Amino acid sequence: MRDTLKKYSKNINRVLIFFAAAVIVVYIFPRQGKFRYEYTQGKPWRHSTLIAPMDFPIYKTPEELKIDREVALRDFKPYFRYDETIQQQTSSQFNDEMVRKSGSLNLKYPFLKERFKSQDYTLLTDLKRKINKHLMTIYQQGIYTIPEELHDTSSSTIIVVVKDNFAEPSELSEFFSYQSAYQQLSSEIFKYLDKNTSTDNQTIDNLISDLEINRYLVPNLIYEAERSSQEKQKLLQNLSLTSGVVLSGQRIIDTGELITPDIRKILDSLKIQYENSLGKSSGHYFILLGQSVIVIMTFTLIFLFLYYFRKDVYNNLLSVLFLLMMVVSMILLARVAHAGAFPIYIIPFAILPIIVRIFFDSRLAFFSHVTTILLAAFFARNSFEFVFIQIPAGLSAMFSLFRMVRRSQLVRAAIIIIFSYSLFYTGLALWQEADISNVNVSFYWQFIINGGLILLVYPLIYVFEKLFGFVSDVTLVELSDTNHPLLRRLAEKAPGTFQHSIQVGNLAQEAVYAIGGNPLLVRAGAMYHDIGKLTTPFFFTENQAGNMNPHENMPFDESAQIVIHHVESGIKMAQKEKLPKQIIDFIATHHGTTKTWFFYNSFINENPDIEVDDSIFTYPGPTPSTKETAVLMMADSVEAASRSLKRYSDNDIEDLVENIINKQISENQFVEAPITFKEISVSKEVFKRRLKNIYHARVEYPKLKKKK
Repeated sequence: MRDTLKKYSKNINRVLIFFAAAVIVVYIFPRQGKFRYEYTQGKPWRHSTLIAPMDFPIYKTPEELKIDREVALRDFKPYFRYDETIQQQTSSQFNDEMVRKSGSLNLKYPFLKERFKSQDYTLLTDLKRKINKHLMTIYQQGIYTIPEELHDTSSSTIIVVVKDNFAEPSELSEFFSYQSAYQQLSSEIFKYLDKNTSTDNQTIDNLISDLEINRYLVPNLIYEAERSSQEKQKLLQNLSLTSGVVLSGQRIIDTGELITPDIRKILDSLKIQYENSLGKSSGHYFILLGQSVIVIMTFTLIFLFLYYFRKDVYNNLLSVLFLLMMVVSMILLARVAHAGAFPIYIIPFAILPIIVRIFFDSRLAFFSHVTTILLAAFFARNSFEFVFIQIPAGLSAMFSLFRMVRRSQLVRAAIIIIFSYSLFYTGLALWQEADISNVNVSFYWQFIINGGLILLVYPLIYVFEKLFGFVSDVTLVELSDTNHPLLRRLAEKAPGTFQHSIQVGNLAQEAVYAIGGNPLLVRAGAMYHDIGKLTTPFFFTENQAGNMNPHENMPFDESAQIVIHHVESGIKMAQKEKLPKQIIDFIATHHGTTKTWFFYNSFINENPDIEVDDSIFTYPGPTPSTKETAVLMMADSVEAASRSLKRYSDNDIEDLVENIINKQISENQFVEAPITFKEISVSKEVFKRRLKNIYHARVEYPKLKKKK
């Protein structure tokens, strides 16, 4: 039993993960029945004659409810509380501050020190009395400010003022706004000074400005938000949500009859009533069963697709978790949209195929997108329309962003997705409405927002790379940059190896282009595959200058171990630099389990009577496990061997490529890699052609003869 569980542990593990994802999706599905009919306004009713199965109300459309709400709010009167304490506080503040400012005012405006009409007090004293009197008059009438929240919701000019626990409606014009109160007070001051002084108007204006009367104008009609909100809710609660009733047994629509706006309203009402009634009855359990069957079968399809067609993804637990997380997240967003949080077409469903395509491949991206859309369609008002628009948009996203290596490509993809949504929606709308004026323009704004959200792909790529250990084309381009610190060290300390890596990258990239694969990945892998040589650069031929060769005075087995050790050193160096695992695989597998044949053969020739320990001369492996690592192994060996050719004729180059790669095949170096003999043959032809171009014969330039 234990052995059986251990044998099938991976499959059991995956089944449990998929089942958990299915349970989450079933849980977020609304517990409502699904209306069996699909219908579209402006098109004929394609089903049998529909008879009302029950009594149900005719619900108003959102547009009708909006109009009713606007009409109801016309009767809304906001509440303001009259605060008597503000008048007293402001009066006291004014008197105190005028006492402090009297000296400076008398100094700046000498006429204020004159006695007022032969009285014992000065003009300034009487001015303060006048201002105080006018302030009290204004406050007794009341100063208000309209809160921001009332600017759009209330067009009424009537407010309710609560004074001494008595609420009385009043015209807004009966009170002062801040601006009108200031104009009133400054006008009275101007009249007073103009009448009692002989000074000019400019001086009076300056004096009014120095008095800073605006500081003593504080609203004493305080808006009561809570009470006003309660009154508003009472008005809205009294609104009727229905506009009639359909009785059981009443004919609703006949086959072929055109679906008018009124009939559609009745159908929408029946749909709401039908789905809600099923969810509340004993049929609740059958609804749950039906949802479970659909969801589990859909996730089973994804499971089988991975198991039979994408075994590499199936075997990687993090990849499976990532894929399911993306699918469930999109369905969860659709559920939130269904609850009324936002329109469903705002959700950037195209993000899923884009990201899956970036990290995996097009087939998996398209398959996961289609299955996700099919499940999300249950949350859309018109499932057929939703699926018909979303699937082409996902395909457009995949086509427009086949390989993302520049940020500008993402912007272009967002624009293409917006156009895809808009064109398909316009086509459907014109087909359904037969009138361009009936096309709902708000959908286009939703598509624009959707396209804008596609730009989230760029930061999401970085997040997912860190969380799940993926590597994107953007990262591969960054890693291939020769200004990377590790590559700069390689260029400085091991220039021959650096040039060799570049040539291997060129060869491998061309071969991968020809057979299909990720050329950016193989190029990045080629740039780092020999970084282990940085520890002992002069022990490798390409970095040796002149006739200096440190291996000449060393035993062959020690030399072999130094050369072999560059693989282990490269892995440790890459791990220290936190290079992606996909790049480290190139370092570990580029020699597979081959031998250092030069030292191996030399050791046997020198010691014919000694039994050779093959492990001393054999690379530790593993062998290549991907198409890209297999191509790199071939390109690495071919490029290195080509440097030792004495002649670069076409036959010599062809023989070299054939012999090296055939030997690797005979040593079973590609048995773990998903590469076919046809693809190996194509790679050979690419290597031959490229090497011939590199080492082609050049025309000898004639020397200039000396003139006699």
